[in-house]
Amino acid sequence: MSTADKRQTPAGGPAPGSGAPNGQEAAERPTRLAVAAALVALEGLAVLGVGIAMLVLPLIGDRTDGLLQALTGAVTVLALAVLPLATARGLWLLRRWSRGPAVFTQLIALPVGWQMASSSGLWVPAGLAVAATAVAGLVCLFHSRAAAALGVGAAPGR
Repeated sequence: MSTADKRQTPAGGPAPGSGAPNGQEAAERPTRLAVAAALVALEGLAVLGVGIAMLVLPLIGDRTDGLLQALTGAVTVLALAVLPLATARGLWLLRRWSRGPAVFTQLIALPVGWQMASSSGLWVPAGLAVAATAVAGLVCLFHSRAAAALGVGAAPGR
């Protein structure tokens, strides 16, 4: 049994993120943390979709860039999709380490959304959706119950 499996709360139950059975973790997972995990996963899936599109388009004939340049960009974007997807899983499993990358992802999404919303056409509602998702994610991540479930911040009662 690892050290993480032996951690317990003062009440005697397993500590958040200690590898407790899924049913027990689900009972302790605040709704806002579940929402934050879903939002981060949605962002990761969006980046994954862009990466797949960047990979497929040059192969089916859209050769505006050089093939090697397009494939390199696609692989880079696909690699970048790993961060939010892994972070969403960490949030869902109540892993303390996942809050920092989740906040970072939301802070990166804010200027992306702003830039998209500053354009024209369909980019405006897409940018507003990206920015709204980032703000909602930050609100959920900084909620006191979400932070407490991840073991971040002051201990309850202090």
